[in-house]
Amino acid sequence: MVPHFPVPEPVSTVQCSNLSVECINPQGYCLRLLNEIVPITGLIILPGTTPVQPATALLVLGCPQVPVQTSIALYLISRLKKAGIIPVVAGNKAANTLLVIADPDRHYLGEVMDLDRAVAQMSEKKRDFDRCFVFIHNDAGISYAATMGAISKAKLFTLVYGEHQEDLVKQIDFPCTAIAAKAVHNPLPLKKALDEVAPWAA
Repeated sequence: MVPHFPVPEPVSTVQCSNLSVECINPQGYCLRLLNEIVPITGLIILPGTTPVQPATALLVLGCPQVPVQTSIALYLISRLKKAGIIPVVAGNKAANTLLVIADPDRHYLGEVMDLDRAVAQMSEKKRDFDRCFVFIHNDAGISYAATMGAISKAKLFTLVYGEHQEDLVKQIDFPCTAIAAKAVHNPLPLKKALDEVAPWAA
């Protein structure tokens, strides 16, 4: 005789496009259904469907002396979150403080960490990401991007901006997708370049 195991009562129903799914055994999983990331409060019981971890992205921010950095970072965070990608910011104290003050209620920001701490964790293979965006407006940014390319398996994107963005792009001699615009005070040229690449969909 085949043993019978009682099935717990559904605790909620999730609507995903045209699909209605019963949720049981609340464990806080996230599952990708119909190409959507759906946050739920239970484990979805669906043939052929398994829990997946949402994609992650690291934003590497240097000295915020070029004004467009903060606004483009917030814009990129917003687009990543809408695509179901969890953004993490790693910057120096000034860059992080500008973002936190600009978004005090954390409508966009999630985890914010010290850049050197992030580099250390990744170097020790304690943490990694699916995508990495390095903001570059000087030689130090090039060095950080090269470091990320060496210590991480993430798909690397470089956002190059400022008065000397053309010269900086020429210095990039490692694999990455370069997104560049001569943007200093006006973020629109860099936003346009970012939208054309659409790295959140890559």
